[in-house]
Amino acid sequence: MSKAATTASIISPRKLAHVVLRTRSNIDAMVQWYCVVLGAQIVFNAGGRLVFLSYDDEHHRIAIAASPDLTERPPRAAGLDHIAFTYDDIDALLTTYERLKQAGILPFVCINHGPTTSLYYNDPDHNRIELQVDNFADMSEATLLMQEQFSINPVGTEFDPDELLARLRSGDDPAELVRPTRKPSAPTRELIAKIISS
Repeated sequence: MSKAATTASIISPRKLAHVVLRTRSNIDAMVQWYCVVLGAQIVFNAGGRLVFLSYDDEHHRIAIAASPDLTERPPRAAGLDHIAFTYDDIDALLTTYERLKQAGILPFVCINHGPTTSLYYNDPDHNRIELQVDNFADMSEATLLMQEQFSINPVGTEFDPDELLARLRSGDDPAELVRPTRKPSAPTRELIAKIISS
């Protein structure tokens, strides 16, 4: 079979529909956290054992299932690393950062990856959640940047969201706030430590 014929027969999904998380005994805290962080609403609650949440017109985006017989996951275990949610622009991302900070929810690391500007949080069960904004309107530009720079730095550079927020509020061009460096250097040990230790 030719490569063209094989490729033509592949039908990719239209969208990523939802994520299901399991929790041992933290379902109330987990539901509350996702409602606060994503602005989600409870769509259905099956007696506190299975809760469906949505933040848009999809019937559910997050489901959280509780079962007391689950085994706790050890730190740095193999498997899913994080789930990412994209905002429309840097203003929306930083306004969300500010709102969450006032609620006592802080990111453990903030990174401009080049293709995205991202804030990383831990939910109550220590699942890693990324809130991000795309740095390029044209995804081919983001892909090109990855191909050119990720052999030098596949992680990105850390930033201070309070500083970015202050610059945004003082009238700086939003595009300048997220513009990635054109001269990458290797990621710092401090940044790697923050990513690994969370």
